[in-house]
Amino acid sequence: MDKMAQLGSDVAKLWAGNYGAYLNGMWNTISLAVICTLVGCLIGFLCGILQTIPCAKTDNIVKRFFIGLLRVVIRIYVEVFRGTPMILQAVFIFYGLPYFSDNALRFNSVWLAAFTVVSINTGAYMAESVRGGILSIDPGQTEGAKAIGMTHFQTMLYVILPQALRNIMPQIGNNFIINLKDTAVMFIIGFTEFFAVHKAVVGRTFMYFPSATIEMAGYLLMTLVSSFLLRWWEKKMDGSDSFDLATSDTLAHTSGMVRFNKSRKNRTEARLIKNGELAEARRKAGVSDIMNMGLDQNERGR
Repeated sequence: MDKMAQLGSDVAKLWAGNYGAYLNGMWNTISLAVICTLVGCLIGFLCGILQTIPCAKTDNIVKRFFIGLLRVVIRIYVEVFRGTPMILQAVFIFYGLPYFSDNALRFNSVWLAAFTVVSINTGAYMAESVRGGILSIDPGQTEGAKAIGMTHFQTMLYVILPQALRNIMPQIGNNFIINLKDTAVMFIIGFTEFFAVHKAVVGRTFMYFPSATIEMAGYLLMTLVSSFLLRWWEKKMDGSDSFDLATSDTLAHTSGMVRFNKSRKNRTEARLIKNGELAEARRKAGVSDIMNMGLDQNERGR
């Protein structure tokens, strides 16, 4: 208990003297993770779409060559950035470019270098996630879109990607949380994120474990809040459990306004809210009274 009390006292003293630096480091970590995850998703979606361009043996040999070359380039990019640690990628990009170009190519901004490394790394992981999300959609939807004259780009944009996005949303959230923690390696190129603040504070105060305790609590807070927000956003994407369906076909027995209510007791419950108008529409359409009575009884029993 004495040690815990001493730890609490050291943490409070360390926080009181350096809370501004810790908060600034947290802000840099969150902003870098958010921006790089968004850019990485764009890279991943682009690679995923390019990898799923249809290419048959009967296509033009020029088309097959370029699509094959494109897939090889994307595969190399994905394997290299997924198969090497981010800290080494940062070293090669930040220090390697000046080394091989005699300082002709170099990053003048550490933030831009960190942004480039994390975005490209995230894009490599998202490329495979997007490809899997696209392939998970029923091929019949792609065939239906082509049947009505939609191009591959239109099919992806309006039919496939909206569904694939919902399927891979958990993976996007997972990559964001990983980026919150993995940006800690950007200290290697001098970027002042949360972990770099810890190293700087320890260098001044020599209070390693109390500072590490603050770091642990800070990272846990950021990941827990992010997880909560991501789950909330997934529920928003799923939409409401209750919705109204309006149909105008008077020949259909569900013509009119139908309200679907997915309750816990009965998730298949459907309540017709305009029964009188429905019955009138059926009579005008020539449906017999006996059929109407059967349909009404079925609807009331739902």
